[in-house]
Amino acid sequence: MSKSSKVAAGGVVVGIALIWFIGFWPALLVMVGVPVAAYLMLDKTQRRRLQRITRKELGR
Repeated sequence: MSKSSKVAAGGVVVGIALIWFIGFWPALLVMVGVPVAAYLMLDKTQRRRLQRITRKELGR
C-alpha cells in the first residue's frame, strides 16, 4: 500500500469516527474548517508558492 493510499484510508477512518462521535454537521465543519484555517494562516508568499506548484508536487 502506497503512502498516499494509507493517508487516504486514515482520512476516511477519521471522518467516519468524527461523524459517529460528534454528528454530521460538526464533523463536516471540522473537515472543511481545519484545511481552510491552515491555508489562511500561511504567509502571502507561501500561498503564492502553494498555488504555483501542482498537486503531484505537494507530496514530496
